[in-house]
Amino acid sequence: MSGSEKEKEDYAALKDEGNTLFKAGDMQGAVRCYTKALKLSDSKAERAVLHRNRSACYLKQEEYSKAESDASKALDTDPGDVKARFRRAQAFQKLVRLDQAFMDAQRCAQLEPKNKAFQDLLRQLGAQIQQKSVQLNSTDARVQQMFSLLLDASANDSDRQKAAQNLVVLSREDAGAEQIFRNDGVKLIQKLLHSNQEDVVLSALRTLVGLCTGHQSRTMAIVNELGMEQLCGVMGSGASTVSLAACHLLQVMFESLTEVMKREIRGKDEAILAEPSKELRSMLRHLLEMMPASNVSGTGRDSAINLMVKQVPRKSLKNPDNSLTLWVIDQGLKNILAVAGTVPELSEGPPLTENSHMSCSVLLSKLYDDLKNDTERENFNKLCEEYVQQYFNQPGLDAKLRAIQAVSVLLQGPSEVGNRTLEMSGMMDAVIALCASEDVTHQQVAVETVIHAAGKAKRASFITANGVALLKDLYKKSENDRIRVRALVGLCKLGSAGGTDFSMKQFAEGSTLRLAKQCRKWLCNESLPTTSRRWSVEGLAYLTFDADVKEDLVEDKNALQAMFELAKSEDKTVLFAVGSTLVNCTNSYEVEKPDPQMVELAKYAKQHVPEVHPKDATSYVEKRLGKLLEAGVVSALVCMVKKESPALTEACREGIARIFLALVDRQEDRGTVVAQGGGKALIPLASDNTDLGKIKAAQALAKITITSNPEIAFPGERINEMVRPLVSLLTIECTLLQNFEALMALTNLAGINERLRQKIIKEKAVAKIEGYMFEEHDLVRAAATECMCNLVLSTEVQKLYLATGNDRLKLLVLYSGEDDERLRKAAAGTLAMLTSEQPELCARIPGTTTHWLEILQSLLLCEISDLRHRGVVIVQNIMQADKSLAETIMESEALEILSVLAKGGEGTSKPVSKAAQNCLDIAVEYSIIMSREGREKEKGTEP
Repeated sequence: MSGSEKEKEDYAALKDEGNTLFKAGDMQGAVRCYTKALKLSDSKAERAVLHRNRSACYLKQEEYSKAESDASKALDTDPGDVKARFRRAQAFQKLVRLDQAFMDAQRCAQLEPKNKAFQDLLRQLGAQIQQKSVQLNSTDARVQQMFSLLLDASANDSDRQKAAQNLVVLSREDAGAEQIFRNDGVKLIQKLLHSNQEDVVLSALRTLVGLCTGHQSRTMAIVNELGMEQLCGVMGSGASTVSLAACHLLQVMFESLTEVMKREIRGKDEAILAEPSKELRSMLRHLLEMMPASNVSGTGRDSAINLMVKQVPRKSLKNPDNSLTLWVIDQGLKNILAVAGTVPELSEGPPLTENSHMSCSVLLSKLYDDLKNDTERENFNKLCEEYVQQYFNQPGLDAKLRAIQAVSVLLQGPSEVGNRTLEMSGMMDAVIALCASEDVTHQQVAVETVIHAAGKAKRASFITANGVALLKDLYKKSENDRIRVRALVGLCKLGSAGGTDFSMKQFAEGSTLRLAKQCRKWLCNESLPTTSRRWSVEGLAYLTFDADVKEDLVEDKNALQAMFELAKSEDKTVLFAVGSTLVNCTNSYEVEKPDPQMVELAKYAKQHVPEVHPKDATSYVEKRLGKLLEAGVVSALVCMVKKESPALTEACREGIARIFLALVDRQEDRGTVVAQGGGKALIPLASDNTDLGKIKAAQALAKITITSNPEIAFPGERINEMVRPLVSLLTIECTLLQNFEALMALTNLAGINERLRQKIIKEKAVAKIEGYMFEEHDLVRAAATECMCNLVLSTEVQKLYLATGNDRLKLLVLYSGEDDERLRKAAAGTLAMLTSEQPELCARIPGTTTHWLEILQSLLLCEISDLRHRGVVIVQNIMQADKSLAETIMESEALEILSVLAKGGEGTSKPVSKAAQNCLDIAVEYSIIMSREGREKEKGTEP
C-alpha cells in the first residue's frame, strides 16, 4: 500500500472514530480525532466536513469562538453547506453577535424552508434583536440623563452623587458600558476624576472598571485617552479608598490586556489591537516612576507595588516568557531598591506605610524567583550589590543606614541576594556596631537586620556566638520599647533554631518559656504602638515550635484575642507571623515520620535522631484546636484571607489552608467553621495558593461537604465554585485519603441537581471517577461507584454506558455480586437507575457475564433490605424492556423468590413487595405465567 493510500485509510478511520465518539457524547475525544484527521487530508472538501464536525463538538463544549471559526472555514470551501451555516449561526448567537447570527439563520431557512430548527432559531434571534434594540434605546436615554445631571453645576450634590453611582451600575451591563463609551463618556469621567468629592471620584473609577472589564479594545482606548500619568496620579493621592479604587482599576486594565491576549481574538477587537505589549510597558514604566517619587502617598506606593507583584511575574513557570520581569529589573530595580532602602525616620526618601517594606520584599522575591538561569540571577545580584555599595561607601551614617535597610528588606525577600550583600566587606561589622548606637533609629534598623539574618541555621549559630550577648544587653538596658521588643524577637528567633526537634535547643531549659511569656505580655499591652505588638507575634511565631510554648499560648485567652485583633487590623505585615504561630499551635506543618529501622541504625551510629515533644501528641493537639476555636480563630483567618496585600503571600495562604484543614479534621467542629465564614474563605484558597496549599484547602472543603448540607454551607453560586477544587484532588499525586474524601464530596454535590452534575462533567471528572472504580482500596472503589450512581442521573453520562465497545456495564453487573456491601449497593443502585432511564441497556446485561442471573438472584435473596430493593427494581426494568429476558428470569429460581417477596410479611419492606408484584404482573401480561385467578379457574375445570 502506498503512503498516500495509507493516509487516506487513516483519515477515514479517524473521521469514523470521531463520529462514533460524538454520538457517544465524548466531545473531547471526537475533537482529538477530527484534529488528527485534518493533518492527514489535503482535500478541501474533506477538510470542510471535518471543520463542520469539529464545530459541532465545540458547540457542545461551549467553546463558541472555536465553533464559529471552524464553521467559517467549512463555509469558505462550500458556502452552500447548510449544516455549517446553522452551526455558525448558533455560535454567533452564543457570542451575542446577533446580526451575523440572524443573517446565517435567514440563509439556512431560505435553503431549507421546511426545517423547523432553522425557523425556531430565526424566531429566537428576531426576538433577541428586538429586545436588544429596546434595551439600547432605553439605556441611551438613561446615559444622557446621567451625563446631563453630572455636568450641571447647579444640580445639588446628592443628585450628582446618585447619578454617578447609577453610572457605575450601568457600566456593569454590556449595553450600558457600550453606550457610555460611545457617548464620549470617558471625557466626562475624566472631568469627574478632578472632583473634590471623594464619592464622585470613586464612582468615576468604578465606572471605568465596568468599561474595561474583559474588553481589550475599550481598555486601550481609555488608557490612551486618560493617560497613565493621570491614573497613577489618582492612585498616588492621599485618600486610601481612592488609591485602592484606582489600583483596582489598573489591575482590571492589566488583566484585560493580558488575559484577552491568551484567547483567540476575532472580530472588532482584532482589527483595533493585536499586540498590547507596548502599552503594558508604558503602564509599568509609570508604576516604576511612582516608587521613589516624594509626591506619591504611602498607600499609593503600596498599591503600585501590589500591582507589580500581581502583573509582572509569570503566573506559571510553564510559560517560558519572563520578558516583563527582565524588563522591570533592567528599567526599574533601582527604583524598587530606593523604597527598600528608605528609612522613614530620616528626612530623605518617599513616604512609606507600615506595609511598604514587607510589600517591597515580596516584589523583589517574586522578581528573583521568576528568573530562569544563573546569568539572569547574577545580573539581579550585581544590580543589588551596586545599589548597596553606592550608599554604604558614602560618608555619613544616614547613607550607610539606607544600605543596611536595603539589605534588611532583601533578607526578607530573596534571601540569597540578601546574604550576599550582607557578606560585603564591613557590612556585618557595621550592623553589629549600629546595634550599640545611642540613636534609636540606627539601633532599630540594625537590630531588624540581625533578626532577618538569623533565618538560617548556619547564620543563626554565627549570630548566637556573636550577637546573643548584644541582644540580651539591648533587651535589658534599652529604655526604648521599640528596641527592646525587637531585641526580644531576635532572642526568640535564635532560641528556636532547633525547630520542632525537642532535643535541639539553643538556650537553657526554661529560657524559651520566659521569652514567650514576655512576648505575650508585650502583645497584650494596648498602650504600645501596633508595630511593637506585631514584633511580639513575630517572636511567638519562632517560639511556638516548642510545645510548652504552644500550651501556654492557647491557655492565655487575652493573648489570643490580642493576636486575632492584630490579624484583623490594617497592619498587613503581621499576617505571616500570625499564620506561622497558628500553624505551629495546630501542628499543621509537614512531619516526616522516620523509618524505625533507620532510627535504630542512626542510634547505633551515634547520629542525631529528632525527638517529638510529648505535648505534640494527638490528644494535646485536639485540645489546642478546641481552645483556638473557642477564642474565635476562624473569624481572624477569614479576615486574613480577605486582605488585598503582597504580605498575603502564597506561603501565607498555604499556612492558612493548613490551619483550616486542621480545624475541620474533627467532624463536630466543621459546623462552627462554616458558621463563622470558613467555608467561604476556603474557596479562594483552593484556587490562589501554592500547589500544596491548593490541595490542603480543597481537602478541607471536601471534609465540610461530606458532613454538611452543601446548599447551606455554600449557598447560591458558591456551591458551583466547589467542584473544581474537589476534582483537583482526583490525581495520583494526592493521597488515597484525599481521593476518597473528594469522591465522597462530589457524590453529595452530584445528588443535588443537574446543574452541579453538568459542572462536574465539564471539569472532566467522569473519566477520573471511572478510574477510581478500579482502585484496589475497597473504600475508594466504593466511593467512586457511589459518585457514579448520582452522576448517571445525567443524560450525558447515560450515553457513555449506551456506547458500545467498553466494559462499563459489565463492571456494574460484576460489582453487584461482590461481597463488599457498600460497593454492592452503589453498583446495584447505578444499574437500577440506568436500566430505568435507558431500557435498551437491559438487553446487554446477559452479554456482560454468564453469571448475571445468579447475581440478580443473590440480590433478591439478600437480607439487606436496600440491596434487595435494588435487585427487584433491576429485575422489573429488565422484564419491562425485553420479553425474552423476562421468560429467562421466570424460568429460573427468581420466580419462586419474587412470589415470596410479593406476599410481603416480616422482613420484607413495602417497596420491595410492590416491585416484586410488578415483576409478576409483567410476566402475566406476557403470558409467561398465569395470574392467581387464572390458576384457580384452571383448577376448577379439571376433571
